[in-house]
Amino acid sequence: MSSTSAPSSMRSMLALPPGANAAAVVVLILGLGVLFTPTYMRLADEVWHVDVHGHGPLILGVCLWLLWHDREKIFAGAAQPDMALGFPLLLAGLVVHAFGYSQSLNMLTTLSQPVIFGACILLVHGRAALKAAWFPLFFMLFMVPLPETIVQGITMPLKQAVSVVTEWLLHHAGYPIGRNGVTLVIGQYQLLVADACSGMNSLLTLESLGLLYMRLMNYTSKARNIFLAIAIIPTSFIANVTRVVILVLVTYYFGDEVGQGFVHDFSGLVLFAVSLVGIYFIDRLAGVFFKDGARGQKGAA
Repeated sequence: MSSTSAPSSMRSMLALPPGANAAAVVVLILGLGVLFTPTYMRLADEVWHVDVHGHGPLILGVCLWLLWHDREKIFAGAAQPDMALGFPLLLAGLVVHAFGYSQSLNMLTTLSQPVIFGACILLVHGRAALKAAWFPLFFMLFMVPLPETIVQGITMPLKQAVSVVTEWLLHHAGYPIGRNGVTLVIGQYQLLVADACSGMNSLLTLESLGLLYMRLMNYTSKARNIFLAIAIIPTSFIANVTRVVILVLVTYYFGDEVGQGFVHDFSGLVLFAVSLVGIYFIDRLAGVFFKDGARGQKGAA
């Protein structure tokens, strides 16, 4: 029985819904792969190895998985290709991508992706399919690398705020701590709150994970979804303050070598653990005020 069920299960995973044009979908996948593989290779070399944009491959993988996972809904009904809107949108996306790639503007090549993906869906199946695929296409925007001026403009106030709150907490806890800008002085040690500890990286990553969480939960209340999306911002900030407090205390008690070694790397896991637990409990709290269920859930975890 197991030998026959495995191929059957594999076929169901790869099968397209009856309304989809299989040949058109295969050509679409191959064409997008040929077009964007060099883009992804360049992003891996120039962007994704940087902390603030390290979530890019995760976002890409989730988007592709969601598009395939939702194929029944996307390709539901008879195909009604929209050439009038699809071709101009595809042309605009290709122009933006070509210009961005030729000028090494990774922001433009990444920004063109949801446009081109959306145009292809329009050409293959129509507007209803595009509407059904709106979330993974929107989710791709989290891959877009922000300009350095914007990143620094957000990072500096975040570093300052993390430094101020950390100093205030430890000072009121009785520790001999001072601050000079974004440099914390505790005992004989000076610790610079670096860009990685500012919260910019975790804010982008957690905001994307939070939106994915809401998508998977599929809440019917727009107010609840908006509340959760906004709540991720202070949750990320609190998690970063927790991380910096831990690093400062470890350095104070065990020395700079310990604080900047394994503990520094491990603190990143602490940051995400605190953030994800915080998001979960905020969601449970929101459930008290937003009395709606989640659509399409199968069983309980």
